[in-house]
Amino acid sequence: MKIIILSGGSGKRLWPLSNDSRSKQFLKVLKKDDGEFESMIQRVWNQLKAVNLHQSSYIATGQAQADIVLSQLGSDAPLIIEPQRNDTFPAIALASAYLYSCMNVNPEEVICVLPVDPFVEKDYFEQIKVLENVVLESGANIALMGGNPTYPSEKYGYIVPEKESQISGNKYHIKVSNFAEKPKEDQARQFIQQGALWNLGVFAFRLKYMLTLMQHEGIPVEYEELKNIYSQLPKISFDYEVVEKAEHIVAIPYDGKWKDLGTWNTLTEEMDTTLIGKGIISEDSANTHVVNELDIPVTVIAVSDIVVASSPQGILVANKAASHKIKDMMKDEKERPMIEELRWGWYQVLSYTKYSDNHETLTKKVVVESGKNISYQYHSKRSEIWMILSGVGEFVLQDQLYNVKQGDVLKIPVGAKHGIKAISSLEFISVQMGSELTEKDSTLLFMTWEEVIKHCKK
Repeated sequence: MKIIILSGGSGKRLWPLSNDSRSKQFLKVLKKDDGEFESMIQRVWNQLKAVNLHQSSYIATGQAQADIVLSQLGSDAPLIIEPQRNDTFPAIALASAYLYSCMNVNPEEVICVLPVDPFVEKDYFEQIKVLENVVLESGANIALMGGNPTYPSEKYGYIVPEKESQISGNKYHIKVSNFAEKPKEDQARQFIQQGALWNLGVFAFRLKYMLTLMQHEGIPVEYEELKNIYSQLPKISFDYEVVEKAEHIVAIPYDGKWKDLGTWNTLTEEMDTTLIGKGIISEDSANTHVVNELDIPVTVIAVSDIVVASSPQGILVANKAASHKIKDMMKDEKERPMIEELRWGWYQVLSYTKYSDNHETLTKKVVVESGKNISYQYHSKRSEIWMILSGVGEFVLQDQLYNVKQGDVLKIPVGAKHGIKAISSLEFISVQMGSELTEKDSTLLFMTWEEVIKHCKK
């Protein structure tokens, strides 16, 4: 069995900590046993390791989030990269084409698709293993894993059963009759009485099933070919495009802990501390959480049932029960990400100004982690000045290698090739000036420092 983990998202529901580059699964707010914090994607990856499933797992993510996945999971994390953000059907089609044409996966092999962000325990992944046998032994086109409802929720979809049958000893599956998307409470209660399950967004199928469906729709099954026309695929969910049209679907129940940490309200329920970052919460502030990424303290006195979240992106103060409204309030906002985590470290925007003559200035605080490097590249529409605040490293400008240290000022003209490697962790201020201060104005020459050094010695 191969596992595809869907890691996408626009980052609006947990604003201001999340943004288009750093969506909710990358926020390090969940405390581990050793007291350190980890993100949702790190937690899921570690749980896959604990049940020996990580070696057969792949992360499907967009180009804009590839760097942060590698930063958090390691440079060897197996990625399937989408050229642009799309819905779950195109993402699963692209991942299927990658497994078939790039990894030579047998079309008879079972593929299991999981979301990246559920809060679950080890038994969830043990139950995932059962799905492989269910697909193979039931003859179903698709097998799902559904959660046993604990209350008639209006927030989740329901898998409505047709009948129950035995399979492989004490494991069983139900044949699915239909689906109901976020029903009203009375209807949800009726579904529960019929034995319905919450739809957890977990799908399993033979790779051949997906490839056949793609060919029928005229979708290429070769990864490179599909990647080139990816923007032409319909933006539709896998549920609507595939699952609800399939003829033979079964589901297995999952009894363990499962929670969607999609809002500040649900996320703070699973945080082991009420305060992250600088701040004070008074003792008479009940059920209040502060998550502060700024270098200034936040103080809360005698205010209960709220969340305060602050980052360079902005500040949110919300009643927890209403915190989900932030997604709609921010849906039309076109924001530059003010903090971003990349494969080599991270940066924070300190200031940005656009002048009437179309001239822009952007000031960043940049941290390159020890042993890592920023790619060798050049920009056609901007110049830069870097001031090294701490650390030592190697800097290449126009194929010339220099050693740099605290106090050095590096000037990078428009069009000049440049890159930097941290020998020890490097922190510097970058001031960019030009007519287009975006990542689009970057031409990559070499990714690794070994390539850069080899090029400079020619």
